[in-house]
Amino acid sequence: MNGRLLSNEKLAKYTSWRVGGLADQMYIPFDRQDLIEFVKTLPASEPVFWMGLGSNLLVRDGGIRGTVINTKGRLKEMRRVDDVVVYIEAGVPCAHVARFCAEQGLVGAEFLAGIPGTMGGALKMNAGAFDGETWAIVQGVETIDAFGQVALRQPSDFQVSYRSVKGLENQWFLSAHLVLQLGDAGISQQKIKGLLEKRAKSQPTNQPSCGSVFKNPDGDYAARLIEHAGLKGFTIGGACVSEKHANFIVNTGNAKASDIEALIKYVQRKIEELHGILLQTEVCVVGEKCEVISD
Repeated sequence: MNGRLLSNEKLAKYTSWRVGGLADQMYIPFDRQDLIEFVKTLPASEPVFWMGLGSNLLVRDGGIRGTVINTKGRLKEMRRVDDVVVYIEAGVPCAHVARFCAEQGLVGAEFLAGIPGTMGGALKMNAGAFDGETWAIVQGVETIDAFGQVALRQPSDFQVSYRSVKGLENQWFLSAHLVLQLGDAGISQQKIKGLLEKRAKSQPTNQPSCGSVFKNPDGDYAARLIEHAGLKGFTIGGACVSEKHANFIVNTGNAKASDIEALIKYVQRKIEELHGILLQTEVCVVGEKCEVISD
């Protein structure tokens, strides 16, 4: 193996919330082929968790058992395949995808500039921003299973809906082919600039967060419901509902994962009491809770 294998690695270093316990082991692959070879060495019973930029993710304080595969800075190839199709590996940040496509004079991927994760994460949850969704531009994907076998799959192989992709049991994304449209590079780049300015004005981009915490319920917005409930600025420990955008929870500096999870549940309970709506989480909560030892 040419990658790095780390033991008892603190996951708070890798998550955008800056919280999370230890991973039993973490593998940082050298490249795509190295990753495939590493996966083949793992026992079939080994729990495997994939991580990119660590956004849209709450790792509990007890950490993650098994192996974490971290693709940040890895699986970063991007190339144009033909007039309107690009090949993107799973570790490429979505913002880089948006810029690359714009530079190529391809339009339709600008919305990816507003997603604070990697291509792999965007594929996993059908991430979206600014009225765009990932799977609307997917032509096909490459997956790897727990035995290191690689397969080419079509969008029709999955059940894709709002912030949800089903049909991936014990498989993970390696890459995607995105199909776009020919357009003007300058106009596309200006659109990205405008989207990023809008994001900076409306979201707490200068504080540790995971992105949007809750899915929008049908016909409404989670942020509107939370703000209407008077929960902006509400805190539990070091976790706080953002004053800038109510669907963001920020780490004010000393939050634990348990603070954030408690605040998520508190917001859900309050919104259900006031509006009769149980907000569903967009963020993925993983790992084990720390056991509290009493005297």
